[in-house]
Amino acid sequence: MPPADSPRPEHNPGLPNSKLSDLEIKDAHLIFQSAWDDLMDDVSKEDLRFPKEIILLGGAPGAGKGTNTDFIAKARGLTCPPVVISSLLDSPEAKRLKDAGAMVGDREVIGLLLRELMKPDYRDGVILDGFPRTRVQVECLKMIVDKMHQLRREFYGTPLGIHFRLPTIHSMVLFVDEKESIARQLKRGRETRMHNEEVLRTGVGTLWEDRATDHDEALAQRRYRVFKEQTWDALQSLKELFHYHFINAQGSISEVEQNITAELDYQSTLELDPLTVDRLRGVPVASDIIVHARQELVKRLDGYEIEHPALFARVVSFIEHKIMPIVLRHAISGSAHINTEDTTLEDPHALAMLIDVFSERGYHALVDLHKIEVPEKVNLETGKISCRTKKVFRIQIRFQGSEIRRG
Repeated sequence: MPPADSPRPEHNPGLPNSKLSDLEIKDAHLIFQSAWDDLMDDVSKEDLRFPKEIILLGGAPGAGKGTNTDFIAKARGLTCPPVVISSLLDSPEAKRLKDAGAMVGDREVIGLLLRELMKPDYRDGVILDGFPRTRVQVECLKMIVDKMHQLRREFYGTPLGIHFRLPTIHSMVLFVDEKESIARQLKRGRETRMHNEEVLRTGVGTLWEDRATDHDEALAQRRYRVFKEQTWDALQSLKELFHYHFINAQGSISEVEQNITAELDYQSTLELDPLTVDRLRGVPVASDIIVHARQELVKRLDGYEIEHPALFARVVSFIEHKIMPIVLRHAISGSAHINTEDTTLEDPHALAMLIDVFSERGYHALVDLHKIEVPEKVNLETGKISCRTKKVFRIQIRFQGSEIRRG
């Protein structure tokens, strides 16, 4: 791939104004470089702002990309609208091709997409609905991501570095078979026609996009086969490049949402900068420490009985006679707060024992030490006040409260 500052291709008499012709439509490097050069004509390198996270949402016609977009955005904490590639391509020629079940040119897609990604709404992340769809678009996508990495390296450690973060790319493919795809396309066509007729009759509401392929079974079938012949191969190639999520979209909406949730669980090593990952490596992940939590709790409790039997007995007695009577009175709410100055808890081992005992019995215990300075005497000559430190242990016990039926 030519470097970012490489000169543009020399003028070719067969290419008016050095723009690409249909003969070069399959040359990904020329397509990308032309789109990149056009972008750089209007935006300086320092002002480029690509999204931190890009979710490539692909799938068969009728697989539910539009239906599931909001759920995917919520799962990733995105509040911006998706970039729907088909909506970007609203030229008369592009519309004619789409109505016939064919695909629009890669040149238009890459040029419009690059400019769309610069919008401030997409700084933290964006869903690209319907991209990439061809091998050429996959190659151009690789070049876009390469540019993002290049810019990050160039500006890392500078005041602008925060604007050029390590990109996270997810490829999500929703799949349905041909029979289901055709049925969903035709169903969408019927619903669209009924909705639009009602809007025209009442003047209330907004017209939905009405696709010719949604009313003709042959065109719907052709659209699916175009997907299998051209787009499916491109989407499969993403497995080797980015985080790849294959979603079975044949089932109900709730089933598909469960599949999406399972695939998009947060993994820090996939999203954080490697230096950040190294910095956090010493802090264990919660899911790791709970794996053997029960075994460790048993080991500690048995250790208390063997190594510190006297102190352990005092702690258990304190719990039985001082804390549990109060806890029992809060059985309905499931939360009890106890303040105590009992000296038993001044031993650090005692606090650990108290927490572990309650954990073993199915409670959640929190203990906070609050120190209060209490005046004891005043030196009348100097006016100095002598204080003693009063230690108050604040204990909170939480558990599943009782549900009382009312009414």
